[in-house]
Amino acid sequence: MASNAFLVGAGIALSRLSGLVRERVFAHYFGNSDAGDAFKAALKIPNVLQNLFGEGVLSASFIPVYASKLAHGDSSEATKLAGVLGTVLFLAMALLSLLGVWATPYLIDLIAPGFHGEKRQLTIDIVRILFPGTALLVMSAWCLGILNSHRRFFLSYAAPVIWNVAIIAAMLMFGGVSLPTLAIYTAWGLVAGSLLQLLVQLPSALRLLGRVRPSLNVRTSGAPSVLRNFVPVVVARGVVQISAYIDNVIASLLPTGAVSSLAYAQTIYLLPVSLFGMSVSASELPMLSQAKGTDEEVSNFLITRINRGLEQIAYFVIPSAAAFFLLGHFVVGAVFQTGNFGNDDTNSVWYVLMGASVGLLASTQSRLYSSAFYSLKDTRTPLRFALVRVSFGIAMGLFLALKGPSLLGIPPFWGTVGLTLAASIAAWIEFALLRRRFNHRVGLTGMHRAYQMKVWFAALLACGVAALVAYSLPLTLHIILRAAIAGGIAGVLYLGVTLALRLRPAQELVGKVTRRLGRR
Repeated sequence: MASNAFLVGAGIALSRLSGLVRERVFAHYFGNSDAGDAFKAALKIPNVLQNLFGEGVLSASFIPVYASKLAHGDSSEATKLAGVLGTVLFLAMALLSLLGVWATPYLIDLIAPGFHGEKRQLTIDIVRILFPGTALLVMSAWCLGILNSHRRFFLSYAAPVIWNVAIIAAMLMFGGVSLPTLAIYTAWGLVAGSLLQLLVQLPSALRLLGRVRPSLNVRTSGAPSVLRNFVPVVVARGVVQISAYIDNVIASLLPTGAVSSLAYAQTIYLLPVSLFGMSVSASELPMLSQAKGTDEEVSNFLITRINRGLEQIAYFVIPSAAAFFLLGHFVVGAVFQTGNFGNDDTNSVWYVLMGASVGLLASTQSRLYSSAFYSLKDTRTPLRFALVRVSFGIAMGLFLALKGPSLLGIPPFWGTVGLTLAASIAAWIEFALLRRRFNHRVGLTGMHRAYQMKVWFAALLACGVAALVAYSLPLTLHIILRAAIAGGIAGVLYLGVTLALRLRPAQELVGKVTRRLGRR
């Protein structure tokens, strides 16, 4: 588990770090401008395709069936299955891209009704450029499904680095033009990066498949199961997209900068979700899908891996949540504070990040439970609970964002914080439902309360001490240096305290590093 999760985490870390550099460059040029709002809003529409048909959906529907065939020695059938799915995806993405380009003006009115005039037209132009690039990203997700099933985790998760590099290069090359024009060039850089991301993975995927041929024979062994499981996951992703869409609509009705602040906060918030939640759940899905033996043996296997995974996720996610609360000003400032992005913008994004951090642990651990259900070829249970989460999140988000500030007598911008807080509460509801259902079906899982209390104690102590030091440093010291000092103090203290408390993930981490240094 640790080795596979490390490979996934390493690839994600590289892609996310390059993504942070991309966002820093974006913040430098666009700040919280109208062009920045237009670009961020435009990303929402074509990204719906990627989220509906991309990595998460393919992982849930394709990997369990494909990996199971590999485990039973049916490599030729696995190759045929991959060919059918790749052909269906290619044709579907081509059609949806054409429809999306044609329907863009109507989609803009749905996702950003608060945009008017030049801002609205710029958003339309950007969306029409981005649609083909998103189709390419979906096809790269097909490569990811194949690579992950063969336990080739690093390449597929590191491939987005080249996507980020292409976008950064476009902004640096054309940074001297007007902001609307720069937004257009940046969109074309995104399309180029999408193509490069696909080309980086495709040769390795084709080598693993061998003689794969395009096919529309949906009766191929395993294809009906994939397509049957595909629909509930698409629907689940769809309701999540509806939630994100409504959040974006509400943010577009709030003061200028709300859409951008929400996007900036999500960029940071998703870093631990991807690094620690996705790394464990993604690496575990092929393993869980290949469980063999009697029902009791399979149940014991699943329970053991789920419990270990929950501990591993919590060890890294809990200090991340504590850092976002206590050190968020320095985290946001280190990433974004440059050029047109000033200290006030840093604080605004920090407040939004606080609301999102409330549900950070629930969101990451829910991914592991969802993977467990997918390994059992049950895609409907996560769908039902996603519907509950989205319904609750939308209702509470509307109230907290639009009514909350006026009831509390605070500026309307704080409605953006209400949006993320509502989403966090909804995430905890979904987590509780997933865990309860899984425990009823398979057996008792979950972290011991004593373990959680130790992790929270170590995280709050480490981040609290780091915050006291960071805020005592002179303001003349660059915020990146203050963030580095605070992060270093928090990291060393957290590791030291968790080692003193004899927490297994800390011991495993130090043991792995020590063994590698010893071999060298």
